[in-house]
Amino acid sequence: MNATTWNEFRKGIGYQGLLLGVTVTMAATLLVVADRATREPIAQRHAEDMNASLAQVIPPALHDNDLLANSITLNDASGTPVQIYRALAGDQVTAVAFQVTGKGYAGDIDVILGLAADGKILGARVLAHKETPGLGDKIEVAKGDWILAFEGLSLGDPPPERWAVKKDGGDFDQFSGATITPRAVVRALKGGLEFIAANRATLTTPDT
Repeated sequence: MNATTWNEFRKGIGYQGLLLGVTVTMAATLLVVADRATREPIAQRHAEDMNASLAQVIPPALHDNDLLANSITLNDASGTPVQIYRALAGDQVTAVAFQVTGKGYAGDIDVILGLAADGKILGARVLAHKETPGLGDKIEVAKGDWILAFEGLSLGDPPPERWAVKKDGGDFDQFSGATITPRAVVRALKGGLEFIAANRATLTTPDT
């Protein structure tokens, strides 16, 4: 192909289509390579973060198993799948942990909740939220001790009707100028307690 023919070819639709096809193929190849290269490190980091969160709500002394490797999935009352991590000491289920979500002022508030086999709260920690800095973010353990007050409580202590902030007639403090945020967390924790109570027989059977 001489120079004149080549220049004419480059001006044609066929060349433009070929060039576009090559570009798209190269871009797709790079995306696949990048995805494969980062997938494992991202998964490893996620596992490390989850293990760190689980350790805050289930004391290591309560289990001798890998919590991430011993999880089951159950549907909640709305049909939404819930992944539950079970702590085992030998063949005995000693605790469970799972995520609950409340609707806060600025969006979802995700909380990891750990419960002993008898239904008492071992710990609760906020995983993610978008609440107002300096106000709603007091739900974070790094910003205050409010969320630590739930440790040792259960669905019967206080009674279910008292699982609300004081403004709603319950037992739990709200923040000055920010009732919606703590209300969302309390409701999420109460929902988690009710979910476990309804599924305790299944969750405490080691070979489920």
